Amino acid sequence: MTNLTGVERAHYVQKMFGQIAPHYDLMNRLMTVGQDTRWRQTVIHRAALPPDGWLLDLGAGTGDLAYLARQKFPGLHTIAADFTLGMMQVGKERISNGSFLSASDPPASTGLSWSGADASQLPFPNHRFDAIVSGFLLRNVVDLPRSLNEQHRVLKPGGRLVALDTSPPPRSPLAPFLRFHLHTVIPSLGKLITGQEDAYRYLPDSTENFLEPEQMAVRLEKAGFIHVGFERRMFGTIAIYWGIKP
Repeated sequence: MTNLTGVERAHYVQKMFGQIAPHYDLMNRLMTVGQDTRWRQTVIHRAALPPDGWLLDLGAGTGDLAYLARQKFPGLHTIAADFTLGMMQVGKERISNGSFLSASDPPASTGLSWSGADASQLPFPNHRFDAIVSGFLLRNVVDLPRSLNEQHRVLKPGGRLVALDTSPPPRSPLAPFLRFHLHTVIPSLGKLITGQEDAYRYLPDSTENFLEPEQMAVRLEKAGFIHVGFERRMFGTIAIYWGIKP
């Protein structure tokens, strides 16, 4: 799976996410013991959004980040973009039937638009967005440098990129337990919940073959971002990255 490249890899990833779309959010909660909701809040905080600005949630999936931003900033202009239409359809349905809401949450769907988009060829003009956020996108894109360049292009000067993604488990006494979780617990849970064991074997494989956080930070700098930084979460298996367009 992770040895696929180019169009073949893109088609595989698109089909895979389409298959797991109905259970995607539940699996994220279970795999991270609910911590992914806190990480997403950190992403929105790091984006430093103006209340009436423009936000792109890239690789939006079901729109968790976009929805969270709209809850915090009701005047925000938000586009949730993904190349897997099935994921976005699930997100739209959950917003329309209120399943994203708790009893005290304000409506957040007004001002939220959806767009079918390839992260390596964004259909947006230069300097459109105040911030671009993403959750578990970067390790799945076919051409990472091109995607980062595209994100840089559509950001306004001073705009921020903030990305949440998995990271190869660091060398530590916990490494055997982390790999057991990745290669045994997650695929078994994925098979039980979604019936798609292969998709949840792709997750640990793509995680271990992805860039170390220090390497990812270099990629961001090469794409033209400044004040680049990152922080690790969940014993080093998750990283949140950020950078600013000059």
